[in-house]
Amino acid sequence: MIIIPAVDMMDRKVVQLVGGKPGSERIVLPDPPSVAKMWVERGAKYLHLVDLDRAFGRDSNIDYIRKIAGESGVPVQVGGGIRSSEDIEELLSAGADRVIVGTRAVKEPEWLADVAGSFPGKIILAMDTAGGRIVVKGWQEAADITLDGMFRIIDDVPLAAVLNTNVDVEGQGKGIDEKAAKDFIERCPHQVMASGGVTTLKDAEILAEAGAVGAVVGISVYTGTLEPWKWRTPWFVKR
Repeated sequence: MIIIPAVDMMDRKVVQLVGGKPGSERIVLPDPPSVAKMWVERGAKYLHLVDLDRAFGRDSNIDYIRKIAGESGVPVQVGGGIRSSEDIEELLSAGADRVIVGTRAVKEPEWLADVAGSFPGKIILAMDTAGGRIVVKGWQEAADITLDGMFRIIDDVPLAAVLNTNVDVEGQGKGIDEKAAKDFIERCPHQVMASGGVTTLKDAEILAEAGAVGAVVGISVYTGTLEPWKWRTPWFVKR
């Protein structure tokens, strides 16, 4: 399982929010390309970029995304406010390896199937959860569909992966919800990337053993509670 550092961008800075809420910044760093470069220099093999400005309906950080994708030397996956096939095309043209779609994909599964078919192997579905329910619109609203219902819909959709962020433990530095993570990975019909609460090597090992193909990490690597660059095999965890 690969460990993927998150570079979340807002107001032209790198931030780490608690529960995705503006104003809850625990980390604020200038110059996103430099932060991305730092992780690559420490051995990261993949980067997770989130355009929070775009997600919140503000300006886009496409210039930073293009620069990071073009200069970092590693593949990047990009999410945040992706609501049209034009958005996806723009990000892929900017150098993104894969694009993450969430709110519209959950609310309009037919659109998800269409874009996944148009960009096979390039689309990651974000199925973020809180209290065992799918949440959308920046984690502020519960979706009308259940987890099992969404799993049935996406069973034959050509997705690259499903990204599950557990909002209940996101950004708190208290560890993962092991039971919820294992349950999601077991039931999902696609490869799963996990996020939310990955704080220690033990958390990462649990996810790897459960079958996750990736773990997106934020607060833990920015604060140094998780240091993959010091592992025997940097940024990877064996099952």
